[in-house]
Amino acid sequence: MSAVTGPIPEKPEDRRAPGTGKPEKPGKPGKSEAPRKPEERFDAAGRRVLAVCVAGGFTTLLDQSVLNTSIPALRETLHAGPADLQWIVAGYSLSFGLALIPGGRLGDVKGRKWFFVTGLALFTLVSLVSATATGPGVLIAARLLQGAGAGLVNSQMIGTLQDVFDGQLRARALGMYAVTGGLAFALGPPIGGAVLALAGPEHGWRLTFLLNVPFGLATVALAARHLPRPRPSARSANLDVLGLLLVGALTLALMLPFVQPPGWTGWLAFAAAALLLLGALAWWQRRCARAGGHPLIHPALTRSAPYALGTATAMAQFGSSLAASLVLTMFLQDGLGLSPMGAALVALPSAVAMGVASALAWRVVQRFGRRTVTAGMVGSALAMLLSGLLAHWAPTAVLPWLLALLQLLGGASVGLMGSTNQAYVLRHAPAEAAGVSGAILQMAQRIAAAVAVSALSGVYLRETAGGGGHRSAYLTASVVCAAVAGLAVLASVFAGRATARERQEDEPAALSRGRTPVR
Repeated sequence: MSAVTGPIPEKPEDRRAPGTGKPEKPGKPGKSEAPRKPEERFDAAGRRVLAVCVAGGFTTLLDQSVLNTSIPALRETLHAGPADLQWIVAGYSLSFGLALIPGGRLGDVKGRKWFFVTGLALFTLVSLVSATATGPGVLIAARLLQGAGAGLVNSQMIGTLQDVFDGQLRARALGMYAVTGGLAFALGPPIGGAVLALAGPEHGWRLTFLLNVPFGLATVALAARHLPRPRPSARSANLDVLGLLLVGALTLALMLPFVQPPGWTGWLAFAAAALLLLGALAWWQRRCARAGGHPLIHPALTRSAPYALGTATAMAQFGSSLAASLVLTMFLQDGLGLSPMGAALVALPSAVAMGVASALAWRVVQRFGRRTVTAGMVGSALAMLLSGLLAHWAPTAVLPWLLALLQLLGGASVGLMGSTNQAYVLRHAPAEAAGVSGAILQMAQRIAAAVAVSALSGVYLRETAGGGGHRSAYLTASVVCAAVAGLAVLASVFAGRATARERQEDEPAALSRGRTPVR
């Protein structure tokens, strides 16, 4: 079924003159919308490229969320401690995010096809290592390599979609990629729960890694056949190695206090180190740009308020959602004693609601505009907060049902705002930085996820290990997640205001040049 992308055209005699209720006379048009361009469609080659990119994205983005349900079983089998678990779940996002920018630049220089194939082959091979790991150290190393492979793959996907498609088709392709990521994130816990229910906890968590292998091999074969031939678009990589190292060090400075709590003196030392690294990063990016280099974060991106605030919204949303999903899964199994399948069924409404809301989001955006993003974040924050409050006070017998209902609200909220926010962010990326804007957005989200997952899982695991109850620990973690989501609400509100100001400033210049300003 083809999707309708615009309002149904009106007949001239159906239009009403403003304030009269009478049919508008021919030749005296009112303030009706300009005719929309006909909907563009993907050709056969474009559909094949899009299918390969969606398959690669789904395989690599599913990997993190599918593991959530397996954490209790994995912990028992490998005798993993809290710090091990935090590295296992957060290390993937960390290396994923840090691989995006160098992967994208290498694709610019050498062409994207074979870097896509190489990254996915690495991801698939290391999945076998993860599945056969006999200790937490091996699994942590494998997860870091898996994340690097996934980052290399996803950086080529973003570049390929921008290379192959233009205009409306590019926006639709990037939107489908964003929706695929959201669905992979939501479907992971139900799929992981089903695998553990069928295979048992001891072997089930290993099978969740083995799921990557057939999908990965099939996608590698399709990519080798259908992705366009390598077409380098740059002479040299121009990679800002120092900028990348500073970003990695800053992320570690934010993560490590939660992995190994250092006491108050240590907390202050890490905070000071983070501030120094942030200042050094800002200084180096300005210096690199003034010297005519290619800084990791293009200065034009930080000067665009809608882009910067939209990216902050995406970071807070992605980090809080991923952390909330992980902590919920641990609470359902460790705190309420549900089986992996039972925990998966509680999370299933989120996947269903997210899929439906993602499909309908464009209709809501047409009606309400950018307020859709803010409303979605408000719903997500409320779902997290109410989940923690109910877990603390509701009777055990009805609590899974109540949490499932809130998962429905949370999934619908994220489905409405996820791809919508991405579209708004990339639309306001300055022209001189359009090529790196998507990769920077994804890198920011992944780094936020690494910090949030390590922090919130640490809060939950250490409070329960220290004698606090599971309900109390889940309440604390949920309140923190809701607070982070609240920051996303504020960033979204300010992004909307910045967009409105930018539009007002652009309209006179756009009209003087005889074109319609971008909305």
